[in-house]
Amino acid sequence: MSDLLPLPEPRLTFFADLRVQVGQPQEVGQTVHGLRRLIPITGGMATGDGWTARVLPGGADFQLIVNERLSELDARYVLETDGGDFIYVHNQAVRSGPPELIARLVRGEAVDPGAIYFRCSPRFETASPALAWIAERMFVGSGARYPDSVAMRFFELA
Repeated sequence: MSDLLPLPEPRLTFFADLRVQVGQPQEVGQTVHGLRRLIPITGGMATGDGWTARVLPGGADFQLIVNERLSELDARYVLETDGGDFIYVHNQAVRSGPPELIARLVRGEAVDPGAIYFRCSPRFETASPALAWIAERMFVGSGARYPDSVAMRFFELA
């Protein structure tokens, strides 16, 4: 195995901060897989290094409350950059924490973000030639749920 070259170490490079505004949850109810909810995305902002974008209304976060500690999140929405380009975002996340704190989040109450594990893996698509590189990279992030919004910080996995 001595003929193998060393592999590069992954590192994180800041990509963007997002604040996504959300509407009232639409609860499907308890299904065979868990509690299904849909959270409408009504707007928001994204700020990267030298660029900004607005979160367009019309997206949604499709949630599965697996149990009293764990939620699986699947958000899909569109950003419009300050340059007029559109970016489709598909962000999958895991949110977990103590049952009493998760119950407060589900009720729409404020919870200290440091007490909740909220990690995500966003994927991006765009028709913009200048931004095509974002579809060729992996990204990770962390987030926090607030009563009327979700804050996230995304990093390129370089």
